[in-house]
Amino acid sequence: MSFERHPSTVADYDDARRRARLRETRWGSGAPSWRRTRLVLLRCLVVVLAAVTVFAQYWQHDVMPERDRLARTDPELLPVATPFDDQRWDTAVVDMVGLGGLNAEPTARALPALRNFGVVWAVRYDNAGVDTKVIAELIVQATTLAGVPDIVLVGHSMGGVIALEVARHIHYGSDRRLVAVLLDCTPVDLNAVRPESRSRGTDLMRLMGWLPGARESRILRFAIEVTARRERFADREGLIVDIDYPALRAVAVEVLRDKVFSRDAASNGLIQAQFLAIVAGGAARDLRALARAHPDKPRPAIVFLRPRDAARDHIVDVDYSHQALIELVGGVDGTLLVVRPRNIGHANPRQRPDEYNAVLESQVLPFVQRYQQSPVEPQ
Repeated sequence: MSFERHPSTVADYDDARRRARLRETRWGSGAPSWRRTRLVLLRCLVVVLAAVTVFAQYWQHDVMPERDRLARTDPELLPVATPFDDQRWDTAVVDMVGLGGLNAEPTARALPALRNFGVVWAVRYDNAGVDTKVIAELIVQATTLAGVPDIVLVGHSMGGVIALEVARHIHYGSDRRLVAVLLDCTPVDLNAVRPESRSRGTDLMRLMGWLPGARESRILRFAIEVTARRERFADREGLIVDIDYPALRAVAVEVLRDKVFSRDAASNGLIQAQFLAIVAGGAARDLRALARAHPDKPRPAIVFLRPRDAARDHIVDVDYSHQALIELVGGVDGTLLVVRPRNIGHANPRQRPDEYNAVLESQVLPFVQRYQQSPVEPQ
């Protein structure tokens, strides 16, 4: 006996119809399709996960190693050279570098003429920031232990701003005599910084404010330093930028060698502290303080070294600083000497050592020694 399936029975159990019926009767079937929304959310999730992964790698391999290194740094006073004349052991010359520099020792060694003034030392900053009171205490302690009563401070570019604040601490907070402060192309305030350099510093401050790890990031430092050298590899005509790739490669190698992996390169946090010292305008305040009579000490001499042609300094408007120095410490009864060597640029004694050493010996040394041997009586 055989049974035959009725055609309607076969249709009732058709799998395609069953799936269609399930779709029609499931919860939310009447709502609009969310397929596109789900796809967009999935893509956003993938992007977020990728960003988190990249940020984690950036934090682990770029920020944390540098943060650990900076936590172990301290300011130091490094011996550089003994005086040429044994009678000059009564004076210590302390050199300080400017924005982007950490260790003044190479600069001080490029200036053997400083040995005519006395024993030469160099400041190595704390890479986490600048504390001028700590630096002043280091200098006072070292000179006291060495039996050196007189001090000459030298500051290159922004290092002059730091030197002036250190000078105020030494002049009013110690028993050492501050003989002179030598300022090499130093901006007395933010207005003395040329607009392009000022904007780069402002951009860096802005990045420090919102980018996590910016104070320690070597990637950020690399990008900033390469951008600052763009005139060496980029030629812009209107909206078109022509890139010289061999020159760009050379700049990248230079930045990696001198600014990213060098132990003598300043951290972003130190650069921030240095730039903020200029923004705060403390140099003018310190100059006024040093120009006032002290009850127990004569006023220190102030020496300003600048290019004869102001246009050769692309960072600082030295004419502006020159005029401000005349108003603050110059005049008939002032203590200012302005020296204008030829062929120098912005605070570049390591690049133009002959010019710097020549004026230090022929002009600055006689002025400082005359000032030191015939001190102005306190008023």
